[in-house]
Amino acid sequence: MPLIHVQQTPGKTAEQKSELVRELTDAYVRATGAKPESVWITVQEIAPDSWSIAGETLAARAARS
Repeated sequence: MPLIHVQQTPGKTAEQKSELVRELTDAYVRATGAKPESVWITVQEIAPDSWSIAGETLAARAARS
């Protein structure tokens, strides 16, 4: 069973996340021939103050912008 794990910051709607998992499932099925029911996907939302790039949190980067 494949597991696709998506990590993103919060802010996407339930509809957007549903579309994302549909598209990811379809892409995996097309690429590998797997059955859709075998594809598991998790979406983990990580707060901007818990995610960093180059030693700076996304929250700090957003505050600067």
